[in-house]
Parts: sequence; C-alpha cells; structure tokens
Amino acid sequence: MKYLNTICTVTAVVTFAFLAALPANAENIKVTPLGSHEGEFCYKDRALILEDPDGTRILYDPGRTVVGAKDSRLGKIDVVLVTHMHGDHVGNEHISDFKLKPGNCDGEPKMVNDLPNTNAVNIAIAKDALIVTGSEMYKFFAAKLKAHGGKEENSLPVGFGASRKVGGVTITTVPAVHPNGVDWGMIEGLGKQEVIVKGKVEKVELVKLLSAAGLTAYVGPATGYVLIFSNGLAVYLSGDTGITAEQDTVVRQYYGAKLVVMNIGDKYTTGPNEAAWVINELIKPVSVIASHANEAATKKGKVIPGTKTDSFIKATKNALVLVPLSGTTMEFDGVGNCVAGC
Repeated sequence: MKYLNTICTVTAVVTFAFLAALPANAENIKVTPLGSHEGEFCYKDRALILEDPDGTRILYDPGRTVVGAKDSRLGKIDVVLVTHMHGDHVGNEHISDFKLKPGNCDGEPKMVNDLPNTNAVNIAIAKDALIVTGSEMYKFFAAKLKAHGGKEENSLPVGFGASRKVGGVTITTVPAVHPNGVDWGMIEGLGKQEVIVKGKVEKVELVKLLSAAGLTAYVGPATGYVLIFSNGLAVYLSGDTGITAEQDTVVRQYYGAKLVVMNIGDKYTTGPNEAAWVINELIKPVSVIASHANEAATKKGKVIPGTKTDSFIKATKNALVLVPLSGTTMEFDGVGNCVAGC
C-alpha cells in the first residue's frame, strides 16, 4: 500500500508539472495593433490582427499603417476585413516603413501610393487571403482581385444577420452609420468623355469630371463586424460609426459582445464622450480597445493628458479601456478579460 501511495504521489506531481508547463494562453485570442510607430498609438493607426486559438488570423482595416504585403508583422493572414471604402481604412496609400524612432509619434513616414488598387487588395493577393465584407463592397473587391491577378472568388459577402465561418471564427456584419463613398482614384477603366471647354470640344477623363463635381461612387452602407471566436468570445469592431440602436439590440443583446474595438476620433465618427456612452449604456462589455483617435495619443507608451484617448478612458465607467500600442499583443479569455499585454 505504501508503494502504491508513493506511485500515486509521484504520478500526481508529474501530471501537475506537465499541466503547469502547458501554455496558459492556449484558449485566448490575441489582438496585435499594427501602427505607424512601434510602442505608440498615433494619428494614422487603425489596423489590428486578431488571432483565434486555432491559428486563424484576421486583418482588420489595414489602412495606411501596414507596410503593404511585405510588412514583416503580418505573417499568415486568412481574412482581410474592411469596414468601408475610405482611404484611411482600405488603404489608398501606405507607410514605407514603421521603424521610426520609438518614444513618441513624431516623424512622418514616407507614403507609398496604392491607387488605383488598395493596400487591402494588395495584401489579400499576396497572402491568398479572403476579403470578407458587407453590403455591395464584395463586388468591388472581387473585380479588383480579378484585375490584379488575384482570385475573384476570394471576395466573399456576409450580410446583416447572416454569418460566415472561416477557421474557428464566425463573422457577421452589423450596421454602421457612416458614408461609404469610393474615391474615383480607385476606379479603373472609365475612359474619357467629350466635353465643351471654352467653346471647344475636349476629351476629359470621366473620373476627373466626377471628382471635380464632388461626387463619389457608392458600394452600399458602411459596416461594423461581430466576430465570434472558438473560445466563445464575441468581439465588436465598430468601424466608423455614430451611436446606433443596434449597438444595444444586436451587439449586446443578441451577440453578447464582451470585447469592443471602438472608434473615438470625433468629427467623422463617435467622439470620446459619445463612444464612452456607447460602452457604458449600450454594449456594456468587459474590455474595450480605443481606436481611430486621429491624434498622437501616447508618448513613451503612456497616454498624453488632455487627448481624446485620455477623455475616453476617463469617461468609460465599468469596462477596462486598453490603448492599442503598436506591436504590443493583448490576449483575452472567453469572457473578455485581458489576461496578457494589458
């Protein structure tokens, strides 16, 4: 009996040691910001990579701070999500490098033009990734993929109230109150139109005429996203939006989002106080990541007092507010608690 007890004790110790050696983050999702300045939250920053425990990696609104498809921070990308067609989200241009002097948001990186294509499409083609979008955006992206050597079928739609599963992640779209015009610089093949200029007939590029008139193309409403990961966590990605009823009825009541990525930039989207009200009164998540602040929000990785980001943090009552410092990976459990990189 003494011999058996010894064996049981040794077995228990070995088993405990083995379990303790297993990675504690095996069931967490990872969120990594890809901003313009390492360790900071700066003016152009939008892009995030969200990674499921099964390894599915989603790039959200690559915008201008992902250094094209060659960006060493990207790694494998399975899905590109774009909330709407504005250049700061889809990427009408991108920074040439992100290795600027750390410690603040100073120093404007050189920009590389991505028109008439976009940073999002270039990345999707290079990574053989899906582009999943709502409204009519998927048709636009399908044409872009086909025109530039990608796979037309890699552009997939997902409508409001519908869902699409990629790997361990279920993706759905939710309404966002925001314009969704396509800049004419992204549109190819419109040719020239004969017009009379000072009594003479001239051929002028149609895109220039429409741009001069202040018109844009339209590809359906802008969207936000709800992602449901394999650990059960529902994440709301707001995109550019104002306050909407769906933030309560759909995002909170139906999907039960416990982690939110909330745009706070004001003027074109919710400001810091409005965004905090959405968090406090409508969605009521466990954690929220500030996004799209349109400012130099940090210095040496610390929030600068008096910024919009600072105001948002102070106005948010119950949720943990996290600042997306470029390159710093945050990890979240299945109920929205930040358990690493906080």
